[in-house]
Order: sequence, then C-alpha cells, then structure tokens
Amino acid sequence: MILTAFFAALAQMPDRRFRSVLWRGIVLTIALLVAIYAGLLWLIEWLTAEPITLPGVGEVTWVGDLLGWGSLGLMLILSVFLMIPVASAITSLFLDEVAQAVEDKHYPDLSPVPPVSFSDGLRDTINFLGVLIGANILAFVAYAIFPFAAIAIFYALNGFLLGREYFQLAAMRREGRAGAKALRKQHNGTIWAAGCLMALPLSVPLLNLFIPILGAATFTHLYHRLSPG
Repeated sequence: MILTAFFAALAQMPDRRFRSVLWRGIVLTIALLVAIYAGLLWLIEWLTAEPITLPGVGEVTWVGDLLGWGSLGLMLILSVFLMIPVASAITSLFLDEVAQAVEDKHYPDLSPVPPVSFSDGLRDTINFLGVLIGANILAFVAYAIFPFAAIAIFYALNGFLLGREYFQLAAMRREGRAGAKALRKQHNGTIWAAGCLMALPLSVPLLNLFIPILGAATFTHLYHRLSPG
C-alpha cells in the first residue's frame, strides 16, 4: 500500500502544479534570506553610523565594513543550513494545491473541498517547523547517549513527524481536524512507516527540496486507501 502510493506520487512529479509549488517555495525562500541579510546590513549600518573611539587607537571607522563583510560570510554559511528547512516550511504553505492535483488526476469523482485558508496554512506550517526543529534539537541528546543508534533515531523521529504532518494535511481536507486525528491514530503504524520512507532522502542535498511535495502527494493517496469512505 505504501509503495503503491509512493510510486503513484513519484509518477506525477512532472505535473505543472507540482513544479509551480516547488519553484514558489524556492524563490520565496531566497527572497526571505535576502531580506534577512538586508535587515542585518541595515542594523550594522545603524550601529556603526558614528565612529567608534578605542583607547590608545582613536577613532575607528572600518568596523562597519568589517562587520558587513563578516555578515556576508556568516549568511552564506547559514544559508547552507537554513535553505532546506525554510524552503520546506514555505513550500508547505502551498501543499493543499498538491493534494488537489492528486485528487483531480486520480480521484476525479470526489466532491470539491474548500481550499485551506492562508492563515490556517501558515499556522500549521509554523507549528510543524517548530516541532520539527525542537524535536531534532532534543534528539542530539539521544545521539550523544546512543551514538550507535543515531541514524536509526534520526530516521525514526523524522519519519514519525513527517508522517504525522503530511497525513494530517491530506486527511483534514475531507475529515476535518478531529476526524483526521482519529484516522491517524487508527493507522499510526502504517503512517509512521510511510513517513520513514519520506525521511530517507532528507540527508541528500537538493533531493530533500522535493520531500514536501512528494510527501503531500504520497499521503493523499495513502489517505484515500485508508479512509473508510
């Protein structure tokens, strides 16, 4: 069941709406990172607007330039680590479109559902990103205690979180939050296993950018296979 859903989602990846969601996520992520850097430069300029006087040295006017070039290097390094989680979070805002594209192609007889509002999508995205980051920070403690099991812990944890998030996204479109939660608890093992499959490419650069779209599509198929209706 899981592999059938996964390969059906994989076959639809060239879909125009899938690509649209992917590119929007990447472009908005780059725009956000540029905006953060611009804000950082403004803050540096504001803090160093007046020359700094050091004892025995006198006025120092090059601190702003030093901080500016240093912040550029810092931002480039941080972007390597921030690109994936931020892109995934932003892409998640549009995953309702992915689920709709799957249903239009594979389940055309279903009744239409109202789109998820931007405010609801933003709230769910922020909550998920916070849980994902927080859980992985706490997981470092487990990695230190059980280093031999670090890889298994990483995939098991992220598989659980990804499965929980993407199944909830797919199911609540037609079941509501309470119904989606109840269905998820009923099939928790299957959802967790499917989430682990989604977690496998997380450590592969560039490929991990596709995880939100592939996950949303896979779990839309999985929802329709598990739903009693």
